[in-house]
Amino acid sequence: MSGRAISARGDDVAGRHDLALAAVTVVGLSRLIEPPGIWLAAIFLLGAILLGTLQVLGDERARVEGPGLGVPVESLILPAVAAAACVGAIRLVPFGLGLAPALLITGLLVDRCLALEARILASPSGVDAEARTAVLVTTLVVAFLGFVGVAAMIPGGLVQPAPAGGGGAAPLPETDLLVLVAGDAIIAFLLGYRAVALRVSNARDALLSAATYAAAIAIGAAAVRFMEIPRLLGPALLTLVFYLWDAFHGAAPAHRRDPRWLWQIALLGVLGVVVIVLNLMARG
Repeated sequence: MSGRAISARGDDVAGRHDLALAAVTVVGLSRLIEPPGIWLAAIFLLGAILLGTLQVLGDERARVEGPGLGVPVESLILPAVAAAACVGAIRLVPFGLGLAPALLITGLLVDRCLALEARILASPSGVDAEARTAVLVTTLVVAFLGFVGVAAMIPGGLVQPAPAGGGGAAPLPETDLLVLVAGDAIIAFLLGYRAVALRVSNARDALLSAATYAAAIAIGAAAVRFMEIPRLLGPALLTLVFYLWDAFHGAAPAHRRDPRWLWQIALLGVLGVVVIVLNLMARG
C-alpha cells in the first residue's frame, strides 16, 4: 500500500472518530437538559449526524471511487439514529463516574456504525451475507437503545414495578402516550428502511415496507404500555417485535402482490384498533 493510500485511509478513520467524538460531546451535554428540551437535543443530534455522515462517507467514497458518486440515504441512518438514541438512553445513568463508560459506549457505537457503512460502500461485491448479519445485529442494538431512549425522555415512560400490595402504574397522559408511540414508530421507520434497503433497490417499496415496521412497533409500544411491562423489558420486547417483523416481512417485493400481503396490513389495522380500545378502557 502506498504512502498516499495509507494517509488517505488515516484521514477516513480520523473523520469517523471526529464525528463520533462530536456525538459523544452532545450526548454528554444533553444529560443536563430536562424534558421537553431533551427532545430538541435529540432531533438536533439526529440531523447533525445525518449531515456529518453524508460528508464523511462522501469524502471516503470520493477518495476510493472518484468524485461524482453520492451516498445512499440508507447509509446515513444507523449512525444518526444510534447517536440520537444515546441522548435518551444515557438519562438512565446517574450523574457521576458511571457517565464515563456510558459515553465511551456511545462513541464506540457511533464509530462502529460509521465503519460498517463505510465498509459496505467500499465493497466491490455489494452487501454480502456477513455484512447483512452485521447490519442486522447493529440495527437491533440501536433499536433497543432507541426504544429505551424514547421511554427515558418521557416522565414515567418506563414502567416501574409497583410496591408489594400497591396498585399498578398510573397510565401515561394521552399526550405522553402519543409521544411515546410516535417516537418508537419513527425509530422503527428509519431502521426498517435501513433493513429493507438491503433487500430492495426501489425507494417506493422500501418506504412502504418501512411504514409497516413503524405501524407494527407503534401497536407494540401501545400494547406494552397497556400491559405495564416494567423497566427495560418493554423496550426488549419491542426489539423482539422488530426482529420478528423483519424476518416475517423479508419477502421480495413481487411477493407483496400475494393475498398474504393484504392480510398483513389488515392484521396491523385490527391490532391497532384493539390496542387503542384497550388503552381507552384503561383510562376510563
